[in-house]
Amino acid sequence: MRLIYFIIGILSLGMGVLGIVLPVLPTTPFLLLAIACFSRSSKRFEDWLYHTKMYQIYVADFRETGSISKERKKKVIVSIYILMGISIYLAPIIWVKLGLFALTIFITYYLFKVIPDK
Repeated sequence: MRLIYFIIGILSLGMGVLGIVLPVLPTTPFLLLAIACFSRSSKRFEDWLYHTKMYQIYVADFRETGSISKERKKKVIVSIYILMGISIYLAPIIWVKLGLFALTIFITYYLFKVIPDK
C-alpha cells in the first residue's frame, strides 16, 4: 500500500508543479494530496516537500489557516487571466473558448467567494 501512496504522491506532485504554469490545473490541491500521500508512504519525501519553497508559497498558508491572503489572490488571478486569455484566444473551437471562459469565471468565484481572506 505504501508504494501506491508513493506513486500517487509523485503523480500529484508532478500535477502540482504543472499547475504552477498551467492555470487549468490547481496547484494547491495537488500539493496537498502529495503531502497526504507522502505522509503515508515516505517520511523523507514528506519532509523534503514541507521544506521546499514551492510548498511555502502555494500551500503553507492555506493548510495552516484555511485562507489565502488578498495579495496572493491578486497575483493568482492576474496569472490566471493572462494564461486563460491566451488559451481562449488560441483555442480553435468556439465550445472550447466558452468552456475556458466558464472555467475562468468559476475559478474567480471560488477564489474570492469560497476561500476566505487571510
